[in-house]
Amino acid sequence: RLTSDNAQGEYYLTDVVSLAVGDGVPVVAVSASDPMEVQGVNDRAQLAAAERALQRRAAQTLMRDGVTLADPERIDVRGTLSCGKDVAIDINCIFEGAVTLGDSVSIGAHCLLNNVRIGAGSVVAPFSHLEDAEIGGRCRIGPYSRIRPASVLGDEVHIGNFVEVKASTIGTRSKANHLAYLGDASVGRDVNVGAGTITCNYDGANKHRTVIEDDVHIGSDTQLIAPVTVRKGATIGAGATISREVPAGELTISQNKQVTVPGWKRPVKARH
Repeated sequence: RLTSDNAQGEYYLTDVVSLAVGDGVPVVAVSASDPMEVQGVNDRAQLAAAERALQRRAAQTLMRDGVTLADPERIDVRGTLSCGKDVAIDINCIFEGAVTLGDSVSIGAHCLLNNVRIGAGSVVAPFSHLEDAEIGGRCRIGPYSRIRPASVLGDEVHIGNFVEVKASTIGTRSKANHLAYLGDASVGRDVNVGAGTITCNYDGANKHRTVIEDDVHIGSDTQLIAPVTVRKGATIGAGATISREVPAGELTISQNKQVTVPGWKRPVKARH
């Protein structure tokens, strides 16, 4: 019997009162303990206020459960956030989907976590983005790291600044601390990935996998042309381009000989 024949074109809850009185139904007033429970949303400002009230409530629940929030006014929980004991969350972090943080996990400022599980004792440094991933215990992620979907990191893994991991497994104690891309890769235990290393996984039509076995050391600025396998205990020299299997326990290099050109002059701009 309610109609939207009004200036706003909306159904007014208050019209129910007049209908009830007209039908002889008793009308009883109920006092809301929180005004936000009955707050209307008629513009973007009121929508933002309602959202902030919801976030404030979520923050209070987290803190009552033992989570340390650097500033409860600067956290956004847009899904479900489950935390263990002694979890600490810095300012301006966003949690989407289902996020689980183990005991003593620390999340740095300005991080975005979407459908992520993080094991006990791990640290996510500021400005990191993790999505649809599983992180082991005592890991160190960031700052400025990106962990993309279908990635699984073992315990004590280090993923450093400007490192991207996509659809890869990283074994226990392996490290990629600087400026690297690991996509469609299986990385074993105790592997060190040097700065500037990339897995070249896309041939223009299909994705291919890279396999890096345990105890491998990869020098800086290495390109691994997938599909390719680096066997256990191998070492790859800096600047290598690897397109064939690297044998176990050996040093493999792929680089041009350094040449100095006598008498070469650097070009200079013409002066007017």
